[in-house]
Amino acid sequence: MTNCVHCGISFDFYEEGFLFIESNHIHPHMTAAYHMMNDYIAYMPYTSFSTIEDELNRLKHVADLRMGLSRTNRPERLIDLKTFELRFYERDTVNLIQHGELVSYLQPIVSLQSNEVYGYESLLRTTNSHVSLSPGKLFDVATKTGLHSLLDQRARETAVRARKAKVPAGLKSFINFLPSTIYNPDFCLQHTFKIVEKYQVDPQDLVFEVVETEKIVDVGHLKTVLDRYKKEGMKVALDDVGSGFSTLDMLEMLKPDYVKIDRSYISFCDQDQNKMDFLKEANKRAQALGIVTLAEGIERIEEAQVCETLGYDLGQGYLFGKPAESPKMTIDIG
Repeated sequence: MTNCVHCGISFDFYEEGFLFIESNHIHPHMTAAYHMMNDYIAYMPYTSFSTIEDELNRLKHVADLRMGLSRTNRPERLIDLKTFELRFYERDTVNLIQHGELVSYLQPIVSLQSNEVYGYESLLRTTNSHVSLSPGKLFDVATKTGLHSLLDQRARETAVRARKAKVPAGLKSFINFLPSTIYNPDFCLQHTFKIVEKYQVDPQDLVFEVVETEKIVDVGHLKTVLDRYKKEGMKVALDDVGSGFSTLDMLEMLKPDYVKIDRSYISFCDQDQNKMDFLKEANKRAQALGIVTLAEGIERIEEAQVCETLGYDLGQGYLFGKPAESPKMTIDIG
């Protein structure tokens, strides 16, 4: 195996081909159905997916096994049995992650002082009308099957491409990313930087934000990733501040350009003094560090008014516009 496990290994399923097995020791009961390539690799022709399913059921008790599929009689990509099984049973989603057409929907981010569009968050969608999959489902399957780096890269390129085609220069594009897929920022982020150069997008118009579902255990590593983006002239955002790992104490450690306050503190904040106290403290600490504050999940005009009164810079939510394939250029909240 020469493929980097962090970069998302492509793995295609064919209606017929060869099923390969690699193990430190090829068990004797395998040899009846398999042809031996050497002492460690054997292969079996198959003519339907049901054959593979039967073989998976037969091999479940075998440890230390790697498997792969090919139309040729040579092994291509071999992965562990558990991952192979997950990819097999989720093969439609896996195929969408690897080869499906993805698009970015754009949700407006608005200046709370002027109600003018400040930028857009790019949100991943699929164009396949016959497949109803949420981005959460895509990333969940991608994580379980070892394809999260690949999907993350594809999502970033989709977002940059949509920004080039649909967002005027000078407006910001907020693009989610998974820190766990970036094990070496100098190496792994080259793909992103090349995409930005390819589409001739001004790096200063891009804001890369830590995706809300990401669980960060290594704050030092995250800071290194954020600093690498900044070095290229891009901005960075910390998402869901106040929820999970994104506490106010991390603002000084990470020094993002933007903080997005978790929607749980925004919802009906006009009716909850504890929420208003938190929002006031969060904005105070962010402003002291020169960080732009963004209240997300605003659905009611009263929530927008509270955030504006407290001094928040930006707002995002259904009150201003839902994600759409074509960006909303003007905001009218009545």
